[in-house]
Amino acid sequence: MTPQEYCQKKAAQSGSSFYYSFRFLPETQREAIIALYAFCREVDDVVDEISDKSIAITKLQWWREEIQRLFHEIPNHPVTKALKIHLQQFNLAEEHFYEIIDGMAMDLQYDAYPTFKELQLYCYRVASVVGLMSVEIFGYQDRQTLKYAHDLGMAFQLTNILRDVHEDAARGRIYIPQDELQQFEIKPGDLLQQKTTENSIRLFQFQKQRAEEYYKKAFENLPETDRFSQRSGVIMAAIYRATLEEIENDGFKVLEHRVRLTPIRKLWIAWKTARQENKRFRKLQAES
Repeated sequence: MTPQEYCQKKAAQSGSSFYYSFRFLPETQREAIIALYAFCREVDDVVDEISDKSIAITKLQWWREEIQRLFHEIPNHPVTKALKIHLQQFNLAEEHFYEIIDGMAMDLQYDAYPTFKELQLYCYRVASVVGLMSVEIFGYQDRQTLKYAHDLGMAFQLTNILRDVHEDAARGRIYIPQDELQQFEIKPGDLLQQKTTENSIRLFQFQKQRAEEYYKKAFENLPETDRFSQRSGVIMAAIYRATLEEIENDGFKVLEHRVRLTPIRKLWIAWKTARQENKRFRKLQAES
């Protein structure tokens, strides 16, 4: 199995919305973003699948050393071998890889966040940084697009937090800020109960509204000149926002079950959004 095949398999197995958006990219960009996504999956799996904290810390340290080898020596892992050929072409920064690892390490250091301010750092590291790296791969002309990437990453992570709130609580991790739990009279233990209450609905409505505000800010910051090159992010946003709408339509019953879009629905949204963006780009070209 080649490094590229390894990354492809890692990405496909996840079933993530990200994978569906990559299908519409040119080959070189697609291989680069899939390698980056596979890296994120690898380090995320360390904290999700290794129950012994000391072993997880050691494994994350190994990944830090592997990034050092990626940029300055010869990498050992299939994912970093796949990334190696894309570093210069897409200007992927070494410090961004460390930021992602540091974000994953926060899952070993924190089981709750006092306020949204502390949670923001986590979201930045595990999601916004990935967005900033993705922008480099997709290409951009206007630096305003970096603000779009930052806010879109925040929106994605906040969507994940709402969708996975019960599953995360079962793992001993609560990402909804503690002061907001108190505001809506929800105890941490309530998130382990498969029960929807008026207070939990109000809490989750508040979380959905914050995520929507970040989607809105992101697209306000996306220049029209860069929109077509960033269409993978636009596709991902369409899928993620459909997930948010599904959560709301389901009555915010995220403690009772995880809301999922079917693969065929994700593919349909991806195809439809890609088609819309192609039309929008052709119209922009005709007007210029």
